[in-house]
Amino acid sequence: MNVNSLHDLYIAELQEIRSVEEQLVAALPRMADVADHAELKQGIQTHLEETRTQQSRVEEILRRHNAEPREHVDQAMQAMLHEAEKWASMVQDRDLRDAGVIASAQRVEHYEIAVYGSLATWARQLGLDEDGQALLAILEEEKRTDERLSRLAKRMINPDAAT
Repeated sequence: MNVNSLHDLYIAELQEIRSVEEQLVAALPRMADVADHAELKQGIQTHLEETRTQQSRVEEILRRHNAEPREHVDQAMQAMLHEAEKWASMVQDRDLRDAGVIASAQRVEHYEIAVYGSLATWARQLGLDEDGQALLAILEEEKRTDERLSRLAKRMINPDAAT
């Protein structure tokens, strides 16, 4: 796909974020499996369901634009997930591994926040109000997930890892 306009860039980035969500749907169950803390496991499971919904919402936006959802594979997400799995396999202590799982999950959330923020801004610039509202809603969900992870890390996971 040649990118010759903001609309083209917008569609390409939507295709990338759809790939991100698809990769997360596959990776989150593995993250939940390596997590030890029950609240962390539950949080990952909850985010899995949210991620499936987000993927569907992005695919719906792409359908409205007659764009092929599977046009792109997000390689940055592939690399982040590979690193997360590598760290999880290197850390034997359960508390330390949970701290690493949270760090990896937040890295992913921050990436998604950046992408959804850009997409929502571009949708607004392009006059795509329906898209913009959907993207802003997903952006807020990602921010809430990041906040929950931060609270869990500060309250339990990081103190346990430090002892």
